[in-house]
Amino acid sequence: MSDSAPSVSSSPAGGTGPSRTLDLSLAPTPPMGWNNWNTTNDGPEFDEEMVLATADFFVSSGLKDAGYEYVNLDDCWALPERDEHGDLVPDPVRFPHGIKALADYVHSKGLKFGIYTSAGSHTCSPIGFPGALDHEEQDALLFASYEVDYLKYDNCHNEGRDAVQRYTRMRDALVATGRPIVYSICEWGQNDPWTWAKGVGHLWRTTGDISDNWASLLELTKQNMVLAEYAGPGHWNDPDMLEVGNGGMTDTEYRTHFGLWAIMAAPLLIGSDLRRVTPETMEILLNTEVIAVDQDPLGVQGAPIRSEGGLHVFVKPLADGSRAVALFNETDEAADISTSAAEVGLPEAASYEVRDLWAHTTEKSGGSLAENVPAHGTALYRVAAAG
Repeated sequence: MSDSAPSVSSSPAGGTGPSRTLDLSLAPTPPMGWNNWNTTNDGPEFDEEMVLATADFFVSSGLKDAGYEYVNLDDCWALPERDEHGDLVPDPVRFPHGIKALADYVHSKGLKFGIYTSAGSHTCSPIGFPGALDHEEQDALLFASYEVDYLKYDNCHNEGRDAVQRYTRMRDALVATGRPIVYSICEWGQNDPWTWAKGVGHLWRTTGDISDNWASLLELTKQNMVLAEYAGPGHWNDPDMLEVGNGGMTDTEYRTHFGLWAIMAAPLLIGSDLRRVTPETMEILLNTEVIAVDQDPLGVQGAPIRSEGGLHVFVKPLADGSRAVALFNETDEAADISTSAAEVGLPEAASYEVRDLWAHTTEKSGGSLAENVPAHGTALYRVAAAG
């Protein structure tokens, strides 16, 4: 795919004015952080206390040191009505000290802060919070005044209006504030954003919402894994946030979830309540060798080079010349999966170093790679020609 962005109108219908340039350097690798939605939805536990505790936990648990940096609010942070000036109003019950104070606290921990709204008249919650449609410039200025670093921009109640125009208008509004804000386009892949959203946003959803079950994980993986050519530094395919730790899948399935998101260079946005996570969940989320695959600076989205009978071999070229290799078994029975150094694109060598990213062990190989992979499991390796 060409590195040049598609030509996209930057003005709302009937408007004029120059295109505004998005700074792709704000997301050189896929964003990493946390978002509350997958664990709270619009429940009362989503509040100031939860967000502050999450920021604290990022630091105390090692998540910050592992690369997680964004603490992001999702829907339901505002009141159902704008104020007399037309501004969004933080819910005083959920956030009694306001959003700016929350952002300040997150920033004081060396982290970044994100917020949410929708490219429609209302957000997605059935409660009916106001969206940013026709309020883009005003809301962008409000977010900048909060010192927001990340905006997730949803697609509910869009009034049937053109997606490219709606998302581009918010892009222009964000850029006009002068504040560097990572822009996450969340229009669920409905209008093939991978074909137009580079230069409009830093990442774009390629799928509908994830659910905490195997069928959902498999569906989203298959939708996203065919789009590798459209991703790269500053512009990422997004198959939605992580469910790791929310309880609907096994640890084997959660390792698959985390490993496939990493090899597909997907954003790693934790979706569990970090005040209640298990050691097993933290072992997955803090696997720095898997994170390094996701965050590799070459910025290539890994893709399957072979898929047969529910058995897949994914390969992701890495900046140091090695390859990340995932052997993924979507079936309900354990199965043997194999590949070779030649098949994954490595140069001919007398031997190869094979690093198991789950077991954290290294072995030498003559060029073959084989594993009996459990049902719904994924073996994940970093393979390089031996020096």
